[in-house]
Amino acid sequence: MFKKISLSMLCAASAFAMHSAEINVNNADLELAAKLDVGQFNYNVEPNTIFVGAKYLKADEKHSDVNKIYDYQEINFLMQRDVSHEFRVGLGLKLNHTKEFVSTPLGIGALYKLPITSSVPFYLGGSVYVAPEVLSYDKADNFLEYRATLEAEAIKNGFLRVGYRHIDTNYKNFDVEFNDSICFGFKFLF
Repeated sequence: MFKKISLSMLCAASAFAMHSAEINVNNADLELAAKLDVGQFNYNVEPNTIFVGAKYLKADEKHSDVNKIYDYQEINFLMQRDVSHEFRVGLGLKLNHTKEFVSTPLGIGALYKLPITSSVPFYLGGSVYVAPEVLSYDKADNFLEYRATLEAEAIKNGFLRVGYRHIDTNYKNFDVEFNDSICFGFKFLF
């Protein structure tokens, strides 16, 4: 019986193996993100090319233009490829939600390994996601998110990050700068 339970737990752990986990913070905001590399458990998909993930942002009014702000959640899908050894580009889709706001933005992201000759590799990344009115639901009018990050691989598969994020969740009756902030954090690859 113990062998069956152990084997079942091992199979479940490999099926839910996380490709990356992130935590980004500043003096008022907390952001958690996880991405699962579909290629880790599906032999028909090349590893490091297709990802599904989730993100949670507990934002504060300090980095917004409204008095009351609600938590932000998203699930995402990303396909990416290496253009060269130093440059990677991806196309993605998200389903995001805050109170009374739902949208499905489409986007593009890129990651570039800086040609710095040091023992610590540095990466510069960025992404832009947009949902026009046709991809915005409930009371949403449109959505815009852009990010920029600088990462240093301090240890193998462990990154120190500093980044900037700007998220606009615009409603039909008013515009909201949901979050505009600088953050720092960690990213781990598994």
